[in-house]
Amino acid sequence: MMCFSQAVFLPKLRAGVFILALGGLGLGITTAPVQAQVTAFKQAIAEAASVDDEVAAFYRENDYQPIWTGAGDQDRARRAALLAALGNMSIHGLPDRSAEVAQLTEQMQNARTTRDLGLVEVALSRALVNYASDIQTGVLVPLQIDDGMVREKPNADGNAFLAGMRDGQPMSYIRSLTPKSPQYRALMKEKQRLETLLQQGGWGPAVANRKLEPGESGADVIALRNRLIVMGYMRPSASRTYDGNMEAAVQQFQSDHGLEADGVAGKGTIAEVNKPVSTRLKSVIVAMERERWLPVERGERHILVNQTDFTAKIIDHGNVTFETRSVIGKNQHDRRSPEFSDVMEHMVINPSWYVPRSIVVKEYLPKLQSNPNAAGHIEITDRRGRRVDRSTMDFTQFTRGNFPFAMRQPPSSRNALGLVKFMFPNKHNIYLHDTPAKNLFSREVRAYSHGCIRLAQPFEFAYALLARQTEDPKAFFHRVLNSGKETKVELEQDVPVHIIYRTAIVSPKGRAEYRRDVYGRDAKVWAALERAGVVLSGVQG
Repeated sequence: MMCFSQAVFLPKLRAGVFILALGGLGLGITTAPVQAQVTAFKQAIAEAASVDDEVAAFYRENDYQPIWTGAGDQDRARRAALLAALGNMSIHGLPDRSAEVAQLTEQMQNARTTRDLGLVEVALSRALVNYASDIQTGVLVPLQIDDGMVREKPNADGNAFLAGMRDGQPMSYIRSLTPKSPQYRALMKEKQRLETLLQQGGWGPAVANRKLEPGESGADVIALRNRLIVMGYMRPSASRTYDGNMEAAVQQFQSDHGLEADGVAGKGTIAEVNKPVSTRLKSVIVAMERERWLPVERGERHILVNQTDFTAKIIDHGNVTFETRSVIGKNQHDRRSPEFSDVMEHMVINPSWYVPRSIVVKEYLPKLQSNPNAAGHIEITDRRGRRVDRSTMDFTQFTRGNFPFAMRQPPSSRNALGLVKFMFPNKHNIYLHDTPAKNLFSREVRAYSHGCIRLAQPFEFAYALLARQTEDPKAFFHRVLNSGKETKVELEQDVPVHIIYRTAIVSPKGRAEYRRDVYGRDAKVWAALERAGVVLSGVQG
């Protein structure tokens, strides 16, 4: 129980922050006044904490004992650790909290009464909860930024944060709140590197926006050479010619930026080369925020679809064990692929395509109204599942709102889903699947679907998933495929699926890779971070 006759905050500068000191704790005070002040202190905490359920719950369970405003070394250490953490949030690409540090420091200095002390106690607790929540699960709410960002952030438990601070070593506990994923740590390192470059003036003069090819020479080639050197793609060189070294450097740059790696610096490549350091830094800061949105436990085996990279990968114990090209939703409001996580439960070999209602009424109904025999490869069925005779139907009598039929494409090599689909049942009706439109996978930007994720190598993807439950996954798959029957194959071990959207990602080799903001979502995230108080350090590069 806390005993004191007065609480005086004496500012003392230590490690760059103000530390609290309490004086006159319970010396020569009768029991009644001490008990009265304890009661007043608890009442002040209860009142101030009532606006935050988790903070209020912590203090109820803790019998309203303080963890910040005591006179002991541990209390002082907690205060110091919290204020230092708040002052360093910009390291994580989070809003600067120096004003909050100043406000808390002033509140501590000006505390004179028992009530003031209780208010300070709760203010520090709420500051910790907000800090821990921001650094672990992000400062933004995805769905408030874009309706395609349907990802649900991990839950932040304020009660647990406060208990952890109470029971742990303050600085160690604060450090433990930082996301532990290798990607987050790598992004932090890249952020620091880019900030240094930004302060030093960036990557130098931009390159003229024209096509440059091997064998050329001149000022534009020199400008490209110099920029590639600063970016780390070439060793320092005095060559004025687009030689083999530059061609290899351009190819590596193209590979790292999702471009066709042909070694020719076309306008698309030059446009990416000319992106300033500040633009790349924004992408990294946005990626750090997005990393905080992901589940802490991704799954020892999981599937990762990065929309901006147009790839789907199987990850085992942190290593990519399978990768294939993908096609994502077209850049239209009702077709963009959403971002979310779920769990893959089964695959369907020889699938039927049950045409989504939105496609039925928006795309097929107008065609049927013009020609009842349109899209003849798709069956039309009534509510009882009976096939409709097109020759007896007048489709012009229906509208989008009252069209009473469903449409289904039976299994075949021409099926819109190809010959296999991979299911992680979700309310967005999104899944991974094969496609007969193989030509799309050769394109650099692959945003053409209605929202689902098409795979370039769906059979090999299936073999990789089935390898854990059958000795010969290829033979098993083709035995089912050759039957021609629609067959559901359960996965004995469910596999988490994470559909993400990253324009900045650090490869396992430690090299930062960047992609184009195909849906414009990262621009929205950055704008929201700016509104929240995130700023770039350094100057424009």
